Amino acid sequence: MGAGDAAAPEATPTARLFIAVWPSAAVRAELQAWLRRWRWPAGAAVVAGERLHLTLHFLGQVPLARLPMLTAAMADAAAGATRCELAFERVEHWPHGLVVLRASVDSAPLARLHAALGASLRQIGLAPQARPYRAHVTLARRAAGAEAPAGLPQRRWVVDHCALVHSERGYRDLLRCPLGA
Repeated sequence: MGAGDAAAPEATPTARLFIAVWPSAAVRAELQAWLRRWRWPAGAAVVAGERLHLTLHFLGQVPLARLPMLTAAMADAAAGATRCELAFERVEHWPHGLVVLRASVDSAPLARLHAALGASLRQIGLAPQARPYRAHVTLARRAAGAEAPAGLPQRRWVVDHCALVHSERGYRDLLRCPLGA
């Protein structure tokens, strides 16, 4: 290294994170069976059963040093939340070939959980996404023209926890917080 050359700063280690709720095994099985009845276009990427979830907040790349504050804030928000049940309302085709299953829009407890988590994120200096929250489960990508079977899954999804999920070559829970604990 010559005179005046500065050493490259070390990159701060980060993790790609989101906060989600996971379905029970019974809800997951019903969703998977329902997805097998669809007519998918060639090249569609149907979400694997173990990856089906409802995102509450996408956080993106978060410095690992922030994890203790984040997990404490999440646990506090979850402790003040109440369990709820979601019903599936409709299928929507979003731009860029995204197919989603919309959850009940009238779930006040879910809306309160989303808001409480958002407030906790802001308090620790993490900015939640500003766009309006639309509770949904992503079913497939690159699926423009997909045809749904008649009817929707009927099993209700009991939301009794939220999870901090690391997204890198799969999903891994870093923390699971029961609601109202």
